[in-house]
Amino acid sequence: MKLFGKILAAVVCAAFIMAAAPYALAEEAVTTQSKKIIIDTESGETEKELLSDSIPAWAAGEPSVPANADAIEIGGKSAVLIELSSGQVLYEKNPHERLPIASVTKIMTMLLIMEAVDSGLITLNDNVTCSSFAASMGGSQIWLEPGEIMTVDDLLKAIAVVSANDACVMMAEYICGSMEGFVQKMNERAAELGMHNTLFKDCTGLDDTAYSSAYDVALMSRELMKHKQVTKYTTIWMDTLRNGESQLVNTNKLIRFYQGATGLKTGTTSKAGHNLSATAERNGMGLAAVILGCKTSDERFGGARKLLDYGFANYSVYTPKVEEGSLKPVKVLRGVEPAVDSVMDELQPLLIKKGQEKGITQSLTLAGDLEAPVYKGQVIGELVLMIEGNVAAKYDVYAAKDVPRLGFFQAFIRIFLALIS
Repeated sequence: MKLFGKILAAVVCAAFIMAAAPYALAEEAVTTQSKKIIIDTESGETEKELLSDSIPAWAAGEPSVPANADAIEIGGKSAVLIELSSGQVLYEKNPHERLPIASVTKIMTMLLIMEAVDSGLITLNDNVTCSSFAASMGGSQIWLEPGEIMTVDDLLKAIAVVSANDACVMMAEYICGSMEGFVQKMNERAAELGMHNTLFKDCTGLDDTAYSSAYDVALMSRELMKHKQVTKYTTIWMDTLRNGESQLVNTNKLIRFYQGATGLKTGTTSKAGHNLSATAERNGMGLAAVILGCKTSDERFGGARKLLDYGFANYSVYTPKVEEGSLKPVKVLRGVEPAVDSVMDELQPLLIKKGQEKGITQSLTLAGDLEAPVYKGQVIGELVLMIEGNVAAKYDVYAAKDVPRLGFFQAFIRIFLALIS
């Protein structure tokens, strides 16, 4: 009887195992599947939320845009809106307050990478090997293994899309030999850009004792956006790594739901709150909206949308043009040549309020004559742009080349030729 009981118990256990096996395998498959999808784990967003096709409340409906920046109501502790070509501030709220910025730090990391690429120090096709230190990074990551090799191109993608800390450290070590050396370079570059309220402690933003300000973040965002190639990465919503084995999903919902969005970087920790530097371009005008210290993710995206909507609704970029034939040669007294051509640099775009383009006038003033010697690049005139009677911009006019002073013998020959002609 005891033997029969043991046999019966064994049969029941086997049946239970066989019945449970498909569910166990299914659960393992789901886990494996979820590991393939990589998101910024520090963002506060879930995979389900990021992949949802429903339009967030902050992105729905037509914008209600005030005509005056003082009427803008947004959350967060600090915010700035700037126009990218001029750097002109269009809105500010506690712009210089020192705050932790979390992964928004990676804007400087990407800037140094792009500068290294554009200077020829490294290339996008370079292979980079992951160190044990880089692989040990916590927070958002692409789960790099020590010794794993990735290209600069893929590492940039991982940093821009899913805020990968391990990828940041790999690039820091590749460019400067160590993260410490790279962080020193980050702080030096910040000083060069006039970021007076910024201190970087790492290349990832994991160290919350570091700080920056909304204005400083706007400065480095503007500088990064000068490297047009970076938008190849910052505009990605979904992409893959490792030959399709790892799927990346961007936390920056503006990429999906805001027309003209070009980036740039989210950042979230419990101390820093929800932060965002959002860039967008429409009709040839680029804007950067920075908002720091928000209580929720929706608050940062909604605030950034309000700022960008305000900028696009109220401002435009006007590119001055010199009237054809107005840049005439200027007479040179006692020079080896009787005149010198006048030239100008490419005129930089001017930020104006919408509707002001009809009231723009310009006046070009050139020197009546010049005393030799004249030097190439010497200022010989000025173009003044007026908007509704007020000076909006001034542009210098230059001598196109050197004109040496006429020597005694050359002067004698010139006089002789004039007498016999």
